Amino acid sequence: MANIVKPPCDEGVIRTTSSHEPCARDVRPWVLAATILGSSMAMIDGSVVNVALPVMQARLNATATQVQWVVESYALFLAALILVGGSLGDNFGRRRIFAAGIALFAFASIWCGLSPNINQLILARAIQGIGGALLVPGSLAIISAAFSQEQRGQAIGTWSGFTAITSALGPVLGGWLVEQASWRWIFFLNVPIALLVLGIVFLRVPESRNEAATNKLDWWGAFLVTVGLGSLVYGLLEAGHTSLSDPVAIIGLGMGIATLIVFVLVEKNQRMPMMPLSLFRSGTFSGANLLTLLLYAALGGVLFFFPFNLIQVQGYSPTAAGGAFLPLILLMFLLSRWSGGLVSRYGAKRPLIIGPSIAAVGFALFALPSIGGSYWITFFPAIAVLGFGMAISVAPLTTTVMGAVKVEQAGTASGINNAVARTASLLAIAVFSLIISYAFNSALDTRLTQLQIPPSVQQLLNPQRVKLAGAEIPPGLSEAVASVLKSAIAQSFVSSFRLIMLIASGLAIVSAIVAALMIKPQDTLN
Repeated sequence: MANIVKPPCDEGVIRTTSSHEPCARDVRPWVLAATILGSSMAMIDGSVVNVALPVMQARLNATATQVQWVVESYALFLAALILVGGSLGDNFGRRRIFAAGIALFAFASIWCGLSPNINQLILARAIQGIGGALLVPGSLAIISAAFSQEQRGQAIGTWSGFTAITSALGPVLGGWLVEQASWRWIFFLNVPIALLVLGIVFLRVPESRNEAATNKLDWWGAFLVTVGLGSLVYGLLEAGHTSLSDPVAIIGLGMGIATLIVFVLVEKNQRMPMMPLSLFRSGTFSGANLLTLLLYAALGGVLFFFPFNLIQVQGYSPTAAGGAFLPLILLMFLLSRWSGGLVSRYGAKRPLIIGPSIAAVGFALFALPSIGGSYWITFFPAIAVLGFGMAISVAPLTTTVMGAVKVEQAGTASGINNAVARTASLLAIAVFSLIISYAFNSALDTRLTQLQIPPSVQQLLNPQRVKLAGAEIPPGLSEAVASVLKSAIAQSFVSSFRLIMLIASGLAIVSAIVAALMIKPQDTLN
């Protein structure tokens, strides 16, 4: 669900790419149409999948770890390869790479929709992530190439407005499709959109590339960061399924950390690195990226687990669960221009302290509701406060990243920050999954002991623990015992959900402290 909130610096990527020959006036609407539809396809898919996860878990008889991989496999390849995807477009043609990403995304969507089991769905989602790594930066780069510096403001406004609308409608539409048809249709929906985008791209969108590009891509960097992040996520999810002392989890975590260290060493000595480490000499740039990592980790982890609470515990329909996010999206959209004005009046540092602090209050409010109650007095206040805090944070964060480096490096800096936001969500889901698994099982053990549930019944329930709130009551029990077990499972999940909400609040507070200590009013590399 992290795609409900666009990563920071999308607009920065558009603004900082060079445009030598803007396209003709009559072509520009087609460029916007293709890029809006292409970007929206990835955004809708990223948001609706989370709403559908509880239903997928039940239909495919999946464990909590397996449904986490449905999101993580996509996020892994998108986060690891998005910088390479942008470089491919610069070198080999932005239209060509964008179209390749759309086609690959559509193919993977069909595979997702036809997947007979959870393992094939996970693999298909990984392919979708590769397609997303090509189409997401491609859409931003095509806008940059098609519009002059003077025209980009209006183009960015149009692109941002329409993609915000699709972000808002996506979860509701996805929930309705899950409820009225099948979870498979959330993937099949991508196919006609992809065909329309490809038609526009090949008929109306001109090709462009960066003539100064060297044709030398950092494949080693891409390989190492993918293996490193993948191993780290695998180790964390395996630890949640078994324990931190499990040999497989230890090997995964160790391999992930070692590979990421090698990645840093390779980038340090690479002539054309995908992530130039010299940019991090700027304290403000480092601080902005650390703030992004913490704040978007909190956001990504919360938005992943929230639909499980709504659907499996609170009894919301998938459509209602998707609609629960509308206030957050609308607040960020309606306040985006106002928050941009805060930077002009007060600078970026003060909003980057206040915004995450307000978001921390929003995260903490998610920990208050128990089971039942009206949406408007349980979760709406949390979503509204969180949306207000994020709205204050995003525009100043983009400004800070772009202003912390030299003008010619602003595009690279924006791309790195964009990738950091996606990586934050990837890692947060894995870490929060480990925490929620331990907390859920501990709370359930305590409740089962207090309720004096016979050991024989507990033994029947144990295989279902891996599904967390989706655990099914063993057959053959009396109605009274089954009701008590169902309540114990729901209450245990709420307890673990509250814990990760409070941790998310702590992460947001730390991100505000980072802004106070590391971000300076002016800090450029000269």
